[in-house]
Order: sequence, then structure tokens, then C-alpha cells
Amino acid sequence: MTEQLTAEQKLAQLVELKEKVAQGGGPKRIEAQHARGKLTARERIDLLLDPGSFDELDMLVRARGGDNAPGEAVVTGWGKVEGRPVYVFAYDFTLVGGSLSEAVAEKILKVMDLSMTTGAPIVGIIDSGGARIQDGPESLRGFGEIFAMNTLASGVVPQLSVIMGPSAGGGAYSPALTDFIFMTEGSGQMYITGPDVIRAVTGEEVTHDELGGAHAHASRSGVAHFAIAGEEATMAEVRRLLAFLPSNNAEDPPLLPSGDDPDRADEDLLSMVPAEPNRPYDIREVIDRLVDDGDFMEVHELFATNMVVGFGRMGGRPVGFVANQPAQLAGSLDINASRKASRFVRFCDAFNIPLVTLVDTPGFLPGLGQEYGGIITHGAKLLYAYSEATVPKIAVILRKSYGGAYLVMSSKHLRGDMNYAWPTAEIAVAGPDAAANVVYREEIAKAADPDARRKEVIEEYRAKFANPYIPAGRGFIDDVIDPRQTRSKIIRALEMLQNKADRNPPKKHGNIPL
Repeated sequence: MTEQLTAEQKLAQLVELKEKVAQGGGPKRIEAQHARGKLTARERIDLLLDPGSFDELDMLVRARGGDNAPGEAVVTGWGKVEGRPVYVFAYDFTLVGGSLSEAVAEKILKVMDLSMTTGAPIVGIIDSGGARIQDGPESLRGFGEIFAMNTLASGVVPQLSVIMGPSAGGGAYSPALTDFIFMTEGSGQMYITGPDVIRAVTGEEVTHDELGGAHAHASRSGVAHFAIAGEEATMAEVRRLLAFLPSNNAEDPPLLPSGDDPDRADEDLLSMVPAEPNRPYDIREVIDRLVDDGDFMEVHELFATNMVVGFGRMGGRPVGFVANQPAQLAGSLDINASRKASRFVRFCDAFNIPLVTLVDTPGFLPGLGQEYGGIITHGAKLLYAYSEATVPKIAVILRKSYGGAYLVMSSKHLRGDMNYAWPTAEIAVAGPDAAANVVYREEIAKAADPDARRKEVIEEYRAKFANPYIPAGRGFIDDVIDPRQTRSKIIRALEMLQNKADRNPPKKHGNIPL
């Protein structure tokens, strides 16, 4: 007769079992993971969440085949970041290479569903070899259902992906469906087909890092929003970003009281933007002087550098900044800048984050490459995003704003709420140089000194047409302001608009020009 175990003995068995599961693939594989400069799934979760706040779910789920031992290649659960709930799943590379099986997919889907139904962000930590071959079509089904859940969660809860190892093949599409992608330099890799396949098909020689490393995706493809050195620094930035975001689309972003005076004036703003319309400067220096305590978190810093987007706080309120960057391509709008800004605008609108737009652009970038690449379609994305957005929208024209670029950068005509201009602003159908060559072409050609006459008519055009007072006279600009008072003007406008209630026409969804 089998002896009945006591409650204490059963509890000891449970503790032993959980300790074994927590070891993942075992000491040797953990040692190998550390030798690659990578942490384990649970170590990464500990970096992300507040100490002691993690509650693991489905720890004892078993793989469907093999030895059926408890534990699978993903760790799931929930915890807190700065006291607010966050759901998390982290692939465990020490177990079957972090591959996605039927059971792994079910664990991920369960925690994603909890994220949506309870209204809290979800963070996926990716370090996976992809679909588990032994599971056949069940692993493919798992990826498909995860993609569908990513899509349903889009705009409901913030979704963040952290790439700390391989994310290859079909598995790369789940991060691509999320709101922000962080990649750890040196270890994070994303690609659909690896170097061996590319070599076999095209003959091209490329390394894993050149093909799908953090810097490649942050600077060239734009797939990654952040490329960060080191896993601890990566997780610190994930925590920082979450602090700007609401938990879900029904909440407002979290306020963070600051000792930075809302009415603080900044004398440097008088001289920071050069009077010469073609002289470059760094728009980030302007943003740093506007936000609370100079705390600005730039998104997509290395991609489409002629546009700057990111998060800051104004009077304690999180806001999303969209700004032309005159230090790159004179701040002109091109395909990638339009893509970058439109996606950011739509994210902010989905999660009730007000938009502050700083304008200094000569227009859309000309050229065959831009036209053949679809600048019309990509530029229309930004028009669509601003027009559709119902959050408070405040724009400040600092220097130049010409033609279609004036319209696309949160103009009053795209339902902008408050539109300001500095006295230095030039707002016109075309820049003075281009306009003079069209409007005064014959007069310049007939002049005794064409170059001198061209300079004269350019200045005449600038004084007569390219200034903020004509659009202000039509109500297109709400006020021409002292640059030193820009911070207080924006904060006061945010306070005035905090109860803004705008609605779009009833429809299933729009058809954004993708």
C-alpha cells in the first residue's frame, strides 16, 4: 500500500518542481547564455519590473511532445513598472532555442488576452529561434494567432517588443505589429531570411548583424525605434517609455508633477533659430528648452533624421513632439520622414497623448527617387494622420513653412486646435527664392542687372507675402508669439484643451494610403 504524502511533503515537491522549472534548460545552457553576453528570460523580467512584483503564470505548462517535462520555452506573467500593472512574456533561449511550439503560443496568447481585458501594457522579450519544427503546422498556427491578437490589441493597450536575441522568419512579424521595438546592440537580430539563404538565392555576402542588427534596423530600415547597448540599459529605456504612456486607450497619460515653472521664459530661444532661412540648427535644442526639466525621449532617433519625434512633458502632462529638423536635409519632408511622423501621430492619437508640432520646413524633398518611391502616397499618410487625430493638436511655426509642407504639419486646415507662429515665420505658397523666379521671371530677365533685381524682388516678396501676419489676419494662425513665451503658451493651450471632445464620422475604419 502506497504511503499517503503529507501536505508538507507535497509542498516540498512543488517547491522542488518549480525550482527545476525556473532553471530553464539547466545550468550548462544558462552558462552558455551568459557566455554570449545575454541574460536569461527571468533575469530580463527582473530588470523590467519593480522588484518583487512579478507573478508568473503557466509555469507548469508542458510541451506536447518529447519527454513532456514541465516548463516551456517562454516565461509569462505580470508585474508592475513604477507601481502600474504590466504584462510580460519572455522567450527562454535555454529551452529548445526559445522556439515557438503549440504550448508556447498558448501561454503567450493567454497573457496577451489578459492584457487586453484588464487594460494594461504588454511587453514581449524576444530571443527565439522561430517556429519549432517538431510541432509542424501547430507552431505556424501559433504564430498566426499571435499576429491576430497583436492586431486586435493595436490601439487598445500599448505593445512593446524588446529584441534581445534572434527574431527570425515569420516570428519577426509579431514585433512589427507592435507599437515600439527596442533592440539590444550586438545580440538583437531581426530578419525574414538569414545570411545563408540570401547567399544561396542572390549571391550577396552579409553578416547577421549587417542584415538584421540593431543599428541596421534603427538607421536604415526604420523597423527598430531604439538601438541600445547592453541589456540593463535597454530595459531601463523600456521602463522610461512606459512612464510616458497610459495603461490603455481609455485612460489619460500619467501626470508627473514637476518643479519646472510652467511660465518659465527662455531668453536663448530669441537667438537659437537663425534669422537666415537656410542656415541649419538643431531642433532638439529648442525641444529641450520647452519640456519639463529638459527631459525629452526621442523615438526613431537614427532613422529619417530630418524629422524628430518623441515624448516629453509640459506642465506635468506627457505630450508627443513632431518637429522638422533643419540640421538634416534643411528639414524637408521625404518618404521616410513622412512614414516616421505619421505612425507616431497615430500612436499618440490612439492613446490620448496631445501633439505638439514644431514647424521649420522648406517643403517636400524633390527628386526622381522620391517621386518613384511614392512620396505622394507617403506624404498623404501624414496628412491623413493629422486630419484623423482627435487629441489636442498644437503647432508652432518657428521659421519657414511653405506650400504643401505648411498644410501637412498640423495646420489649422487639418483640424489643428491652436496654431502659433514666431515673428520670424515665413508662411507662403512657395519660398521667396522660388516664388520670385516664377512671379517675377520676365521682370528679372529684362532688368539691367538681373542678379541685383532678383535679390530686390525676393526681399519684396518676403516682406509682402512670406510672413505670419497674412495667415494670422485670416485666422489660420491663432497668435504670433514671443519665442521666449513658447513654453507657457503651449502649456496654457494644453490646459485649455484638456477636456477636448472631438469625434470622427461613424465608420468601420478609414482607408489610410498605406
